[in-house]
Amino acid sequence: MTRESEPDSPPTVLPPPGLSRRGVLRGTAAASAGLAVGATAGPTVGAEPAMAAPAPEAVGTSLVEVRLVVNGDTERLRIDPRVTLLDALRERLALTGSKKGCDRGQCGACTVHVDGRRVLSCLTLAVATAGRQVTTVEGLADGDRLHPMQQAFIDCDAFQCGFCTSGQIMSAVALVEEGHIHSDDEIRENMSGNICRCGAYDNIVAAVRTARRDGADR
Repeated sequence: MTRESEPDSPPTVLPPPGLSRRGVLRGTAAASAGLAVGATAGPTVGAEPAMAAPAPEAVGTSLVEVRLVVNGDTERLRIDPRVTLLDALRERLALTGSKKGCDRGQCGACTVHVDGRRVLSCLTLAVATAGRQVTTVEGLADGDRLHPMQQAFIDCDAFQCGFCTSGQIMSAVALVEEGHIHSDDEIRENMSGNICRCGAYDNIVAAVRTARRDGADR
């Protein structure tokens, strides 16, 4: 191989004559330590004192009282008007069945019903649901008797890790009530807003069909 065809390589840095490589490293470390000490030293005599940055003003800290009707129970909360329905349910009412997945309205794990319609609670302000009927997955069962859709998810093994399951069930219940269950393709299309990272989609479709047969629209 000729010199012209040899690949370029980084130049080798040699220490000055009489100075070893170890000495160079020691000198560099000492210089760095000196800079660090200088940076943390006190202010120079005669220098103007630094002005403290003003504290940020509190913005949007006023609380509002909101009356939520959740699973048939009336709840009165004093919350920041920016609080989402999902955070109000999970953090204030301890209803943790609705999951915070993406927190961007893209995965469907937070799906609940508001006045019978499925909504993404991570994108819905709690104050916007004041006085309206909110139903979470905790409100589907009748005492110890599971909702037909819940039972169908168990019977059809329609979940693996279970994180998305509550949102899947809430969407599936609404799907049956909306009547979008005439074919497997229609079920898939209308459930497409709910992501299952485990890939249990075939079993979810089977569960929706089973629940419809067993009266999931009760």
